[in-house]
Amino acid sequence: MMLKVENLSIHFEDRSEKEEVVKNVSFAVEAGDILGIVGESGSGKTMTALTIAGLLKKHAVLDGGRIWLDDTDLLTLSEKEMRRIQGNEIGMIFQEPMTALNPTMRIGKQVEEALLLHDRPWGREGRKDSGAAAGKKMTKAERRQLALRALEEVELENPGELYRKYPYELSGGMRQRVMIAAAMVCRPKLLIADEPTTALDVGTQESILNLLKKLNRKYGMSILFISHNLRVVNTLCSRVLVMKDGQTVEEGECREIFENPQSEYTRELIAAIPARTREKQYYDLLRRKKKVGEPFAGKNFGSQSCKCLL
Repeated sequence: MMLKVENLSIHFEDRSEKEEVVKNVSFAVEAGDILGIVGESGSGKTMTALTIAGLLKKHAVLDGGRIWLDDTDLLTLSEKEMRRIQGNEIGMIFQEPMTALNPTMRIGKQVEEALLLHDRPWGREGRKDSGAAAGKKMTKAERRQLALRALEEVELENPGELYRKYPYELSGGMRQRVMIAAAMVCRPKLLIADEPTTALDVGTQESILNLLKKLNRKYGMSILFISHNLRVVNTLCSRVLVMKDGQTVEEGECREIFENPQSEYTRELIAAIPARTREKQYYDLLRRKKKVGEPFAGKNFGSQSCKCLL
């Protein structure tokens, strides 16, 4: 088990009344797996992700629970100990890169920041080679080389030219790829992506999702993908956790949840997917099941537009 969250509970303390935002949430992410957490705004999904990353907001209070990264309980670590994890074992991609990136710092230097903090370059096969273990730290030229390689990994053209640019000179999709490069430069075990496609057009969304799939397959890292969009989660993830009002509604394989949702809330999320997309996914599922000779319970698909096709 790579990541395991047990009975996580959080409330806000700066409200007139105690507001529980995460209530006894538990789940696990296997090594190399992609888990999507989906729910509307206020469901507790982002608060859960930020807590795992050690970025719990000041007005949020941890009521209980454990978060295991391999054999380490992250909630028992000091701030200094957690900083050794952040950017090194856990990478984070935020929703809006324009606010996450420093507007006054060149792109290359921002990608290099994690290398400066952890001083752990990549090996040829993607393994981490500790500069400290070798008795020396990375040189400026070595950091630049690794930053350029990271920009190439996320399929950005002309990384040498891009290295010298500022965030405002890039498109939204390019900025998001820079964020992924910065999160990946130390080869984390876990990549947390908090609504990384929300501010992008549909075409750019698909390219970012495909990139995350490639990186997952190439390096075997686990991904925790946060979204309000079940269509996006179904495209990328193997498993999904549905949250509402800080609680787990249901969890399971994406295909099973999409075909046979158990809760009314999940059915509402599926029904919110544009009709054309739902019909395409309906036929894709039908074709897959026809190949293996399985029955297809279309009545459980969760949308009126698909029911009328039966």
